[in-house]
Amino acid sequence: MPKLPESFDVDGVSTPVKVLRNPRAKRATLTVSRVTGRATLSMPPDMPFAEARDFVDAHRNWLSKRVNAAPDAEPFRFGMTIPFRGQDHCVASRTGRGVRVENGEIRVAASDDALPRVLERWLREQARMRLYERSTAHAAALGVTFSKLSVKDTRSRWGSCSSAGALSYSWRVILAPDEALDYLAAHEVAHLREMNHSARFWAHVEHLCPDYKHHRDWFRTHGAELHRYGRT
Repeated sequence: MPKLPESFDVDGVSTPVKVLRNPRAKRATLTVSRVTGRATLSMPPDMPFAEARDFVDAHRNWLSKRVNAAPDAEPFRFGMTIPFRGQDHCVASRTGRGVRVENGEIRVAASDDALPRVLERWLREQARMRLYERSTAHAAALGVTFSKLSVKDTRSRWGSCSSAGALSYSWRVILAPDEALDYLAAHEVAHLREMNHSARFWAHVEHLCPDYKHHRDWFRTHGAELHRYGRT
């Protein structure tokens, strides 16, 4: 079997298309990440590459629109505006040490080069503290406990709950409104009762967060935007 290229360029599309052979695939499929705009071609193991390439060319306009619709990366820098707990804040410099939130600004004591690392570390810690607080409150309301809680930079999901009772969240949820973060914590804690998305599961979520549908829709509509911040 000829070796596949890892990726290839498409005229008029700003990002290369990653190539994957999928042993379970019956046909070629083309996907574009809403977060990064990266395109992936998944193809059956016996499909000739030329045929798969023709498939991508036939969908060039669709591919271009999807890639261009992805949010542009916004690396952390002084003077930019970022959402923090759902409210826009300007990232400003300060003397001394640490990070403070004052008068609509996130003031960071760091050099230009160190700012991305310092600001992301602070945002992660803010997310961990807030998520721990809300997860603990929801767990008490359901009469359950979690084994540990961690924050990561996940792209495919906002949170997860393992069968061992470990909760994991994306730190970027600290950029969302407090009510959306609270819903996310309720959602993952409800999995400590039901490791599925059955009617019983959603009943637990509604008990913890009566207007959960509104906040669930917020993530569907605005969630991808949060992934742009801090990316290079």
